[in-house]
Amino acid sequence: MPESSQPAPTTSDNAREPLYSERLWVPWWWWPAGLFVAGLLAAEVHMGSPGVRAWLPYVLLFPFPIWLLLWVSRQRVEVYGGPNPELRVGRAHLPLSVVSRTASIPPSAKSAAMGRQLDPAAFVQNKSWVKDTVLIVLDDPEDPTPYWLVSTRRPAELLAAIGRGTSASG
Repeated sequence: MPESSQPAPTTSDNAREPLYSERLWVPWWWWPAGLFVAGLLAAEVHMGSPGVRAWLPYVLLFPFPIWLLLWVSRQRVEVYGGPNPELRVGRAHLPLSVVSRTASIPPSAKSAAMGRQLDPAAFVQNKSWVKDTVLIVLDDPEDPTPYWLVSTRRPAELLAAIGRGTSASG
C-alpha cells in the first residue's frame, strides 16, 4: 500500500481526551420551576387578549428560562493528561506541574472555606447548588494565587484525576 503524502494529523490541546470531565448542571427541579414562572408571566401578559397578544408572550418568554438555565450550567471542570497536563475550570487553565497538594472540603466546612478562611487572592469557582468543593494548593512563585477552590459533584474522582495528571508530569 503506498504511503500518503499528507502529513500525520497533529493533536491540539482541544483534541486531547480528558482524564476527568464534569459539567455543573443546575438541579433538575429548577427546569420545571423556570418554565412555570415563564408560563405565569406569559399568562399575565396574555390575560385573554385576542390575536397575536394571545400566543406571542408564550413564544417570547418560554425560551428565556431555558437559555438562562443552560447559561448558568455552562461551567465545566476538566483534567487533561498528556505532555502538558492541566486542570481547566471554565476558561481558567492551571498546569498540574504547579499543584503541590489537594484536598476535599466537606459540605459542612464549605461555608468557612468560602467565608472567614478565604484568601482574597484565591481563585474561586463556586456553584451554590453543588455541595462538594476541592482545594487545590499551588506552588508557583510567579503566581500570586495561593490556591483554587472548585465546586464538583465528584470530588474523589477529580482529585484522583489531578493525582494521575500530576504523577504523569512529574
